[in-house]
Amino acid sequence: MSCILRSESPLETLDPDPWTSPPPDCGPLLGLSLFRYVRNLIFTRRSTVVNDRTRFGEQLTDQILLKLDDVTARYGDVQVLWGVSFDVREGEVATLVGANGSGKSTSLKAISGVVRATGGQILFSGERIDRLASHQIAARGIAHVPEGRRLFPLMSVRENLELGAISKDARRHRSESFDRILSLFPRVKERQTQMAGTLSGGEQQMVAIARGLMARPRLLILDEPSLGLAPIIVREMFEIIQTINREGISVLLVEQNVQQSLKLADRAFVLENGRVVLEGAGNDLLNDQRVREAYLGA
Repeated sequence: MSCILRSESPLETLDPDPWTSPPPDCGPLLGLSLFRYVRNLIFTRRSTVVNDRTRFGEQLTDQILLKLDDVTARYGDVQVLWGVSFDVREGEVATLVGANGSGKSTSLKAISGVVRATGGQILFSGERIDRLASHQIAARGIAHVPEGRRLFPLMSVRENLELGAISKDARRHRSESFDRILSLFPRVKERQTQMAGTLSGGEQQMVAIARGLMARPRLLILDEPSLGLAPIIVREMFEIIQTINREGISVLLVEQNVQQSLKLADRAFVLENGRVVLEGAGNDLLNDQRVREAYLGA
């Protein structure tokens, strides 16, 4: 069992409804419930390295690509992140799990520079990036596909894709990237001259992901890629994410479909009130009764 307790707040107190959760500045919950949680949880040291991690028959590296260390962030006077720490390794899929308002999207925005971290540090490939502008972070190899897709509706699909090739390296390989992306997204290829605003929700999400890939990222950040999509399109979306990862691109995922994201993820991190309270292998958290009760209704 590789689940690791990261907070004194027991996971069994997690509530998917943010309105019933205690405010971030409440002290850690203590008492018998914490004792039961600790008693029932088998701990693994955070520094333990699992050397036989494999996925799809391939050996996964333990080299850290992205690292958040005690990151804090706020919107005005409201603090949202309270010392968030986690990492993403080369070639893996990592997912953030938590209730609405737990800090998942804010963590992603802090990584890409949309929200400025007010404390701690964020490292990408060993370089500190939390003091860089968003376009500088993107040029380092991070592509952020935001919630809601954020396409330019009055521009063609192809024009939206071209906007993804923002860095010098991406512009130099734009033609090659187009060929690769259009082979990955046949429906996008069919619609490339169409106005982006006239596409279906699933097609728009494919264009949004394809635009992110035009940047030739080492890390692809996806915020709620299946939001509002039909179940059959959701399955296709997860297959696409898996294919992207097989090509060697690390993926950091926030997804409302917790079951599918945990199945896909190599590792997962549970956020509560702006703090990481639990981490572990995706399958381990999927089978953890406390996670199932909190997020899967089981």
